[in-house]
Amino acid sequence: MKAVLCKSFGPAENLVLEEVASPEPKKNEILLDVHAAGVNFPDTLIIEGKYQFKPPFPFSPGGECAGVVAAVGEKITHMKPGDRVMALTGWGSFAEQVAVPAYSVMQIPKGMDFNSAAAFGMTYGTSMHALKDRGNLQAGETLLVLGASGGVGLAAVEIGKAMGAKVIAAASSAEKLAVAKAAGADELINYSEASLKDEVKRLTGGAGADVIYDPVGGDLFDQAIRSIAWNGRLLVVGFASGRIPELPVNLALLKGAAVVGVFWGSFAQRQPQDNLANFQQLFAWYAEGKLKPLVSQTFPLAQAADAINALGQRKAVGKVVVKVR
Repeated sequence: MKAVLCKSFGPAENLVLEEVASPEPKKNEILLDVHAAGVNFPDTLIIEGKYQFKPPFPFSPGGECAGVVAAVGEKITHMKPGDRVMALTGWGSFAEQVAVPAYSVMQIPKGMDFNSAAAFGMTYGTSMHALKDRGNLQAGETLLVLGASGGVGLAAVEIGKAMGAKVIAAASSAEKLAVAKAAGADELINYSEASLKDEVKRLTGGAGADVIYDPVGGDLFDQAIRSIAWNGRLLVVGFASGRIPELPVNLALLKGAAVVGVFWGSFAQRQPQDNLANFQQLFAWYAEGKLKPLVSQTFPLAQAADAINALGQRKAVGKVVVKVR
């Protein structure tokens, strides 16, 4: 089979496409014929050795995919060859086949194509866990979403609306904000032109945002914590800006606020039944038309490096997908 390989840590341009042996599924694994693979921010980190996991060389990047079951391990009884599935792999999805633990594989909902399925798991899983389990977002509360045009940001906008919140979308350009508006955002902030803190206070009558979803970090975190409401929750999702901010803890004290970490990957492994329940709700919302994954760009497997760079350079809106078959 063909696979995109990372043989040493470095930029995406160092990745190579080669023929390798197909994996053999273990007793509790499922072998997938990959049709499409989602590109996510961790892919930009894992190839440079900056992610919390460092697979042994050579490895394929790609943390999620969608495809068809090719074979199952002897302990697998709930799936069979030919089933259409989506899977969370951690890495390995930028290949024609990947073997995945059974607990990481789910049936694709009826009516969802492979590209959408490849773009669904990580972003919607992360945002659902963040808003429901970590942020305890309630109907009628105000949700501020930073980086609102990106994969997890757009998912947070849609999920926030489905949960009954008022959603303020913040992004760095009018074009990106138009994407967030189309996803259902109630209010928009262009933080390249105005103060995030001042605009949040203006839009909330001085009260601030009840829940803040932050996949960006850096200077925006510094402003966001100063625009949080009494008893607010700031969700630390990631650091796409490149700078991990430091928290002036007196601000959390003065607002009775909580700064909450969101690590969906560990949650999915440690609490698989809770994660499954979250996805059952997400699939129900998808069937109702409330969630509409936006795949803005697709790349063939041979151009996986270009796909990673499109995301790493923060040029993409929604999701980028590598089409394998």
